[in-house]
Amino acid sequence: MIVEIGAFALILSLILSVLQTGASALARIRRSPVLAAVGEGAAIGAFGVLAVSFAALVYAFVVSDFSVANVTANSHTAKPLLYRIGGAWGSHEGSMLMWCLALTGFGALLAGYGRGLTSALKAVAVATQGALGIAFLAYTVFASNPFWRLSQPPVEGRSLNPLLQDPALLLHPPFLYVGYVGLSVVFSLAVAALVEGRADAAWARWIRPWTLAAWAGLTVGITLGAYWAYYELGWGGWWFWDPVENASFMPWLIATALLHSAVVTERRGALPGWTIFLALGGYTFSMLGAFLVRSGVLTSVHAFAVDPTRGVLLLTILGVTSGLGFALFAWRAPAMARGGLFAPISRESALVLNNILLAAATATVLLGTLYPLIREAIAGEAISVGPPFFHLTFTPLMFLLLILLPAGPLLAWKRADAGAALQRLWVAALLAAAAGAATLALVQPLSLFGAAGMALGVWLIVGSLTEVAERIRLFKVPGAEVLRRLGGLPRGTWGMTLAHAGLGVFVFGAVVETTWKSETSEVLAQGQRLSVAGYVLVLEDVAPVLGPNYEAEQATIRAFAPDGSLVCVAQPERRLYSAGGQTTSEVAICPRGLSHLYAVLGERRAAADGSPIWLITGYWNPWALLIFLGPGLMALGGVVSLTDRRLRLAAGRRATPSPAAPAQPVSEPA
Repeated sequence: MIVEIGAFALILSLILSVLQTGASALARIRRSPVLAAVGEGAAIGAFGVLAVSFAALVYAFVVSDFSVANVTANSHTAKPLLYRIGGAWGSHEGSMLMWCLALTGFGALLAGYGRGLTSALKAVAVATQGALGIAFLAYTVFASNPFWRLSQPPVEGRSLNPLLQDPALLLHPPFLYVGYVGLSVVFSLAVAALVEGRADAAWARWIRPWTLAAWAGLTVGITLGAYWAYYELGWGGWWFWDPVENASFMPWLIATALLHSAVVTERRGALPGWTIFLALGGYTFSMLGAFLVRSGVLTSVHAFAVDPTRGVLLLTILGVTSGLGFALFAWRAPAMARGGLFAPISRESALVLNNILLAAATATVLLGTLYPLIREAIAGEAISVGPPFFHLTFTPLMFLLLILLPAGPLLAWKRADAGAALQRLWVAALLAAAAGAATLALVQPLSLFGAAGMALGVWLIVGSLTEVAERIRLFKVPGAEVLRRLGGLPRGTWGMTLAHAGLGVFVFGAVVETTWKSETSEVLAQGQRLSVAGYVLVLEDVAPVLGPNYEAEQATIRAFAPDGSLVCVAQPERRLYSAGGQTTSEVAICPRGLSHLYAVLGERRAAADGSPIWLITGYWNPWALLIFLGPGLMALGGVVSLTDRRLRLAAGRRATPSPAAPAQPVSEPA
């Protein structure tokens, strides 16, 4: 009965989304507050009933109701409760229901908290959000219904992919969908701006918190996915330029550009058309990600399904939705005001250059992701585009962007003095040069890339702190005044500083780990050893262990430091899941400060005398922890910026700044 309630609630949510769209559209045409209230109430109701539907699906997984096809395909009674719950969104059907839950949830927030918007703008935005809900809810109801029953239920299910039975993968999709679907509100507000012919400072102020929330969610979701790949796949890496990884990375790049572009539109009334374009593009890339993951056009450990029919439907939703949005942009954008003028050297120009580089980087990732698919469709030739392509194309663009990043906040609006801004960064430049020189002199093996990366990390961190030091006039006023100024800094400034410094921390980790990592693989019998980066791994024993839904071989490996001291006792496993017959490797990680000593147990083999031997792989990943701490700081910066009261004030109450207003070098959260 609960499953039927869930199925009915899913259909009811679709009906309420239709009501939301129709009532809100009529409210805009007739200028009717009553119809607007009906549309907003329907938006809140659609989310409420869909929450009931999602809860019903979770219940079906918890109780192992194998009369539901989705539960049969993705659950098993031997699976731990935590992963039975996660199975609700670990499949194609369940993930689409979560997508719809997030979509209607953001629609409810827009309806309930959009008081600062003009009535016409809000009505169009709520109607657009409802139309997006109709598209994805209809797809879920008719093509990917998670509540479909089986006429002859089996006694046992087939279980969830063992690779997905991991705590990081339980949290990864919800955060990722907050980012993916959070951009739908920005899309709806962009459509509303085009319909109303209004993309002023108040409108830009409204899209910034939605973009920040989506950007922070994407940052956390991508980082969790990278961390999962790092310790679950047993490859010793954290990013492989997998097409599905790229599918989430492209919206993140566009959202980053949008955050900076919206600042220009809000502060100076400039770039309204470009900001709208990015707002449309962000959710378009999110829908592209949904298509790539669920269509079967690519093979990946991250992909949900191999179903071309449903993939065509998703491609249709993508084409119609984004096509209508960009067609409206082509029609209405040329008539919109261009906003304030600014000099080639100004904060506006720096943010424009920031956007150009981010857009070029996104185009590079898009080309590398889609080109193999296009080539195969046209020529029938299967090719792959791997890390070398992205390293040669994407990395130089990002390197240039990161070099320019610290100077932007130090430039004044409208017209600035580049020399004065660079002069303020002399400490950052000096420390960066010292870091690069010290790396070349002290760290072996010698690497120009590693030295440049170390210098870049110092440049980003010290450069981001320089703007704060300028704001509080460090070393120029008494200590008590410095503390007073420090306490008075807007949270948006702290958020920007954390985000930029977190990027520097990430650069440290990524460059050091990539440049100086070590890997050794050897076939060992019990008592034998291998060496990696001066550490010695001794295989003491391999014994069978029994898990809740798997059998495993567990190795006991003692790791010794170069000085002979015991570092840790590592216990990597090789698991066999009987429900699906799949084998996985569970790595063992020994933390060494910011670095990781990483051990993997491979296949069992037979020596010449018939005794068992095992393939053991050891990795030394220096400063690997910073790869994940850096994005954590970036996401924290986004959350801190969201708490800035300036972003929580009603946008409609803020006057549009005059283009002729005097420029002030005041930082904004980005």
